[in-house]
Amino acid sequence: MSHDQSPNVPAERDRREAVREKAQQVKAKQTRWRIVRRSLLGVGAVAVIAVGAVGVSAALNSREARSQALPDTATDDGFIVTSATGVADPLADQTVDGSAATMSTDAAPSPAATPEPTGTAAPVDIRVYVDYMSTEAHEFQAANATQLSKWVDDGAATLTYYPVAMLTSKSNGTKYSLRAAGAAACVATHASDRFFAFNHELLTNQPAVDSDGYSDQQLADMAQGAGVSDVATVRDCIEDETYTSWAKAATDRAIKGLPGTDGHALTATPTVLVNGTEYVGNMDDAKEFAQFVLTVDSNAYYSTATPTPTPSATPAG
Repeated sequence: MSHDQSPNVPAERDRREAVREKAQQVKAKQTRWRIVRRSLLGVGAVAVIAVGAVGVSAALNSREARSQALPDTATDDGFIVTSATGVADPLADQTVDGSAATMSTDAAPSPAATPEPTGTAAPVDIRVYVDYMSTEAHEFQAANATQLSKWVDDGAATLTYYPVAMLTSKSNGTKYSLRAAGAAACVATHASDRFFAFNHELLTNQPAVDSDGYSDQQLADMAQGAGVSDVATVRDCIEDETYTSWAKAATDRAIKGLPGTDGHALTATPTVLVNGTEYVGNMDDAKEFAQFVLTVDSNAYYSTATPTPTPSATPAG
């Protein structure tokens, strides 16, 4: 006995087909969304990489620009003092950036109490290599600033300072010596008439060895206090550390050999050269240094002087 197929079978088959078709549509939609999402993520990743690359490129270009920056006023890595005016009385209290820092009172005596170069041959050439964290560099500046400025103003001497960074590791990781040397180059480049005053301020109001030293902002404040005219340019130069790479390279060059000294190399600061001869006396004794300068100057005069010929007697005819 046979039975007819249940009328529900076609309906069930149609329902399954409909569900299968719906599932295929959902799957296709999900596939399309995954493709779109991957595309968007890819575009986003490319954009992020591009932005990152631009940022890295800008940073590298900025760093490279700083590393290639050279102070165009430097001669053999030194800065000739063009104006020795504007330095405060070395016996008076000084302030830096509004702080209570003071200059030591064991400073220079009156220039009248010390000998002075005669300038009869040519101005004596004085070259001073300084690290702005060197205690002896501070002593030399405090003792001799007054007579150095007088000799320069009188035309008896030319004075050149060479900022170096021998004590970069002695500032708790802040690299103060290097930054201060770079700051000095900024002032010498953009405000040469205030370089002597700023150099004097750095040396006489010197931070202690193994301290952090001054920040770049404080160095810029000190330059402003020294009377630079283009404050914004000098401040940007100091705070951007434009010449720190130059200062490091200049120090390396000095350690290898000092120009005009027949192989003499920088081993400590200050190193003071007078007509190429190194001063080895007490750095805090202005009279001793003045006597040394006078001796070197006299030697230069006598070595270049030409005796006047004595007329020979005419034989009697």
